[in-house]
Amino acid sequence: MSSVPRLVVAAPSSGSGKTTVATGLMAAFAARGLAVSPHKVGPDYIDPGYHALATGRVGRNLDAYMCGAELVAPLFAHGARGCDLAVVEGVMGLFDGAAGEGELASTAHVAKLLRAPVVLVVDASSQSRSVAALVHGFASWDPEVRIGGVILNKVGSSRHEELLREALDQSGVPVLGALRRASQVDTPSRHLGLVPVAERRADAVEAVAAMASQVRDGCDLDALFALARGAGGLSGDAWDAAEALAFSPPPPLPVPYLGAAPPDPRNRAERARPQTPDGLRRPLVAVAGGAAFTFSYAEQVELLTAAGADVVAFDPLRDEQLPDGVRGVVVGGGFPEVYGSELSANESLRKSVAALAESGAPVAAECAGLLYLSRGLDGLPMCGVIDAEARMDERLTLGYRDAVAVSDSVLAEAGSRMRGHEFHRTVLEPGAGSAAAWGLRTPVRRLEGFVQQGVHASYLHTHWAAAPGVARRFVERCVGSWATAG
Repeated sequence: MSSVPRLVVAAPSSGSGKTTVATGLMAAFAARGLAVSPHKVGPDYIDPGYHALATGRVGRNLDAYMCGAELVAPLFAHGARGCDLAVVEGVMGLFDGAAGEGELASTAHVAKLLRAPVVLVVDASSQSRSVAALVHGFASWDPEVRIGGVILNKVGSSRHEELLREALDQSGVPVLGALRRASQVDTPSRHLGLVPVAERRADAVEAVAAMASQVRDGCDLDALFALARGAGGLSGDAWDAAEALAFSPPPPLPVPYLGAAPPDPRNRAERARPQTPDGLRRPLVAVAGGAAFTFSYAEQVELLTAAGADVVAFDPLRDEQLPDGVRGVVVGGGFPEVYGSELSANESLRKSVAALAESGAPVAAECAGLLYLSRGLDGLPMCGVIDAEARMDERLTLGYRDAVAVSDSVLAEAGSRMRGHEFHRTVLEPGAGSAAAWGLRTPVRRLEGFVQQGVHASYLHTHWAAAPGVARRFVERCVGSWATAG
């Protein structure tokens, strides 16, 4: 049972100021000495970085499409364990979810799963009395969604605020804050949204402090905390990586185990930690980080660790070699197109990654990682692991995807299903020699990604909490590669 006080920060549409208000609330409450748990609805990787800066805790995503509705509350409880307050930033408009799927994965859906009150952030810059009709419509649309208050954003003047408050007096939804237009915080954006914290840390620290000041001055924090305390209790246990591995179906063993019998799948301890050749060492898995690779979910590393790996970070912009003893590599999403010259110039690391892949060791790459493994990006040499050329494109590819594995790989057995998300402005021109990774159900069914030797590379972002066996399979392949290498 989780009884952590919690709020969901939502809005009628994107661009209303959710990130400013949510991040400002997190930082303002943290400055009061509260342990604040930050969360983000949907597949966003960038906002959680600002949330983490505001709270000093890992920002976590709650995605009812990729992970399933049944995991939203357990993942929330996992992140919020031991906290005094949780703030959940919504996605898009309050009722906007997966296309063609009704309320699925919308902020409203997650708020209901969390039994949490909603604070509606309204861009009031071009309205006065009409704000009451807007709020009334949102408050009455779904009676299971409790809108506990409104924060007015981009208010022009004291007189403007007075008119807005008078109109809302009759709505039955209290005004819990008003933020002035002149004090808006500048958070720079580019082709895929806000610039990540890792690329502008000093400026981001100042921006978060400014958001906290703006929210502290313009919002009734005591009333907001009282609203959060009115959230309903959540039944069930918090998500735990080891427990998730213990109850997920065991994948086929990749290679014969050397010097020991295969682990008994009924033994939870053995299922959660693969055997290693000497029975003692854990395989070392390197996960890409730094400014160029900022897109990852915290649960991925937690699952790799619980599955029996030791995890170490490396920065493809700065490190000249992979860490000594690495038996597997994970390269997630990010912005290699922004750092193409620097990534290309680090030839020694590119060769190190290519050599590991050539050895047959497991390498898993998503989106930016796929570009990094390609022959080249916008004409700049990359790792050359995948026979494909990548380039920037004007068209945005965006959306949830249902995927089925079409090849056996270090991540999935052929025929297994996962849900994921695409979000990129690049295209690949593939050569030959690799099998596809996924068959995607989009408006047009298509094959996507690459599988060769131990490499699984794809545009598809996935959340491993939805399929914990992926982590076990990857670590077991690391063990197998380790054993094969001698």
